[in-house]
Amino acid sequence: MSARTKVGVLVSGSGSNLQALLDACARPDFPAEVAVVVSNVPTAFALERARKAGVPTVVLDHKTFGARADFEKALGETLVSAGVEWVCLAGFMRLLGADFLGRFPGKVLNIHPSLLPAFPGMHAQRQALERGVKLAGCTVHFVDPGTDTGPIIAQAVVPVLPEDDEATLTARILKEEHRLYPLVVKLATTGAVRLEGGRAVTTTGPALGELSLRNPGEPG
Repeated sequence: MSARTKVGVLVSGSGSNLQALLDACARPDFPAEVAVVVSNVPTAFALERARKAGVPTVVLDHKTFGARADFEKALGETLVSAGVEWVCLAGFMRLLGADFLGRFPGKVLNIHPSLLPAFPGMHAQRQALERGVKLAGCTVHFVDPGTDTGPIIAQAVVPVLPEDDEATLTARILKEEHRLYPLVVKLATTGAVRLEGGRAVTTTGPALGELSLRNPGEPG
């Protein structure tokens, strides 16, 4: 197959979505490869996942930089030096500014554990339970300088069960995150999804059928 698109993944924590991307990239027919994993947290377990997969890792502790702009400049330079074309946030707990995003226009993705625009920011699952919603889920979106405000690409829905607590709802949503994120990365890196006029645009084709939402009551 032709050369794979190089993806950089930004992480801050355990990296389960990173693992889903690494597993997808291990398939010979997947159109992308993780070229580098960058963490702003030196102890993030996601770094160990990357090392186990043989992917280069870089730690850029934001606390060691005098200003956000300096951190984001170093972050951008690290990704560019690795040949990265697309950037995927996978539990990366830092907002990215316009200057950084301008280095990868329309090519920065994030996954969030709610049906945006509902419940942006931290503890989305807890917010959903506190508000008593009956459906929750996850969203993959293009990143803009706001908090989970970028154009939505795809969503997956899960039911909120009467007995749910934050842990059980999180686990159910994570299962869908691990399915949806690699799929969107596949479509984005092959040109089937793009940012146009402030909206996510999808081209027609068989692959887009994979984005159909699972029935909220359908098991696993």
